[in-house]
Amino acid sequence: MITMKKLKLFQLAWPIFIETAMFMLLGFIDVYILSNYDDLAASSVNTANQTVSIVTIVFQILSTAGAVMISQYLGAKKRRSASLVSVLLLTSQVFFGVIISAVFLLFNRPILVLVGANGQILDYASRYLSIVGGTMMFQALLNGCSVIIRNHGMTRMTMFVTAGMNVLNTGLDLLLVPSMGVEGAAIATCISHVISSIILVIILFTRIESPRAFRLLKPFPKSEFLSMLKIGIPSALETFLYNLSQLVITSIVLYCLSENELITKTYVQIITMFFYLFSMAIGQASQIMIGHLVGAKEYDQAYRQGLRSYRTALVITVITCTIGILLRKPLLSIFTDNAEVLAIGSTILLMNAVLEFGRTTNIVIIACMRGAGDVYFPTVCAVLSNWIISVAGSYLFAVVLDMGIYGLWIALAADECVRGILMIIRWKSGAWKNKRVVKDREEVQEIRDTAELS
Repeated sequence: MITMKKLKLFQLAWPIFIETAMFMLLGFIDVYILSNYDDLAASSVNTANQTVSIVTIVFQILSTAGAVMISQYLGAKKRRSASLVSVLLLTSQVFFGVIISAVFLLFNRPILVLVGANGQILDYASRYLSIVGGTMMFQALLNGCSVIIRNHGMTRMTMFVTAGMNVLNTGLDLLLVPSMGVEGAAIATCISHVISSIILVIILFTRIESPRAFRLLKPFPKSEFLSMLKIGIPSALETFLYNLSQLVITSIVLYCLSENELITKTYVQIITMFFYLFSMAIGQASQIMIGHLVGAKEYDQAYRQGLRSYRTALVITVITCTIGILLRKPLLSIFTDNAEVLAIGSTILLMNAVLEFGRTTNIVIIACMRGAGDVYFPTVCAVLSNWIISVAGSYLFAVVLDMGIYGLWIALAADECVRGILMIIRWKSGAWKNKRVVKDREEVQEIRDTAELS
């Protein structure tokens, strides 16, 4: 294990950046290769992946809580408790992953109908989701292992595995998509997930944990599991409400806007993912650092680190957005030569600069708050802002005022900026300092149990 005193923000963040970029590329490559054959097939994969992000809320509940608890326990030098949470996280992830896989196998088409997919998009998305969704237990295992390894400071390990997963997925896409279409893209994604999850399990139990740590699950640690739910549910609910609002907005696009506007939304969202990729990496690295610092009761250092992380992310966002605006037409041309899509997308990428300011604030500051254990405030803000500003505003501007996709982006930007301002106020107030997960009382068995597991 690497202590946080030996690591700085960029030492943690750059491997997370590369790992996150590679993971994003999994979906990007599927969409890109499919776009060379059929724009609707590319859009269908995007729709299916949005559906996956909603249903996998269970993974987010557990992994978010696991990350917070592991980092704070390690910061407080409670190694046994960190091991207990780790094996509890893995076991729970796999259990719920099997259930979610069954749901996708049996009900993929009805689920897609509920989110507004129809016609050829429904057919493509259903075929893709039946394959990818059926192997969600491996994605759950991959997620759980990554969380544990990263929170021990070993971010380069997960980076290398994700890079290998991406190379494998790309090779399989090139081999399978030309002859199998969306099914080929789905099979490629599944195979890469399975192999990568196996590799991470091996790394986890040879470098960090002992298989004997599973003994800690007998008797079942109800209090720790309830603590995970107490932390994870609000955090995951915030993400869930955001993703659900995006699905509702997608339904507005599917039902009320033109096919070209739907295609534009798909391609612009893929491009802008790389705008906020830096912020995501800095946010995840900051969450690990803040968790360790709060676990060690170093609150002032945690506060300063949060602000440093935010300022760094904001500067990088300005740079990436500027580059994106200058190269907006060449970037869109990677996906399509449709003149209307290029024109609409170019304007949206200009408007998106305002949205990215708010999104960067939310990504980094909320990550810092989660690391400190402050999970309820962001959720309340998400409930109010996502639905009052984002969803209702999207319908008002896009449909009622007939502004189309431009109105959609105005509402999205307003939502991000309002929440961002609230998050900054919360962090500066210091209210998160009393949300520490680790209790002050000493665990009598800590040293003895840790020795037994070593």
